[in-house]
Amino acid sequence: MKNILLPTDFSKSSKNAIRYAMRFFEGETCTFHILNSQKPSGYITADVLYGAPGSTIYDGILNDNKKELEKMVLFCESNSTKENFTFVPKIDFDNIVDAVNQAITKNNIELIIMGTNGATGAAETIFGSNTLKIIRNVDCPVVAVPQNYIFEKVKSVLLSLNYQYDVPKRSLDIVVEIVKKYGASLKILEIEEENIELVSKTNYTEEVFKEIGCEHFSIKNIPTSMAINAFEQLIPVQLHAMVVEHKTFLDRFIFGSETSKISYGSKIPILVLH
Repeated sequence: MKNILLPTDFSKSSKNAIRYAMRFFEGETCTFHILNSQKPSGYITADVLYGAPGSTIYDGILNDNKKELEKMVLFCESNSTKENFTFVPKIDFDNIVDAVNQAITKNNIELIIMGTNGATGAAETIFGSNTLKIIRNVDCPVVAVPQNYIFEKVKSVLLSLNYQYDVPKRSLDIVVEIVKKYGASLKILEIEEENIELVSKTNYTEEVFKEIGCEHFSIKNIPTSMAINAFEQLIPVQLHAMVVEHKTFLDRFIFGSETSKISYGSKIPILVLH
């Protein structure tokens, strides 16, 4: 059984990500933990004063969110009647990062799926502020789904590697699993940027992916964002996996180098590995 975390703020983007998650795991036994988190600072006194008589402050503040969460569960159940899915609603009165980390520990979460804004500009605009916070501060794989993306069967997966640091094998296990699940092809894009200090390469991709096979591509001295944009235009893929360790690489991935100033707004879901 898989445990998948679906953070939601009840927006169109988060609902689309939940719809994507259900399509992605069709045919599997899954428990989807649907999480809504709220910060105390996000409310004013009136929210408490107008709570139902006899209710606690907590109930008064979160009453509307509970109702929305119930609607979300009903939506999920009605759209997955033929699947072996379980939907577990959860409200946490905490900031999003702490709430997600607690959910991961308590429920053995294997993957987080959440929406992005699907736009370009500031990093928060591309990913959404909550998605970006989770990518940077939570040690769990994250699938970021563009808000208008409609699920397509995964026929091809792109794995982009930048050798600013070694990639642990365990980070790639989920890529192998997805490729096997869909019988997809795997494209590995090795990116070597100019003036970026690289560690010595650990060439184990052949070993990790020997069972499923893969195609290797290499681009040198081109900014990360430009390389990935060009690759996705030339070779259609339905999922882009990337490894993130340092904030600097994530920023170069989004914006490009200081000289290129090219921003990256993905039109396909991104699987972020740590």
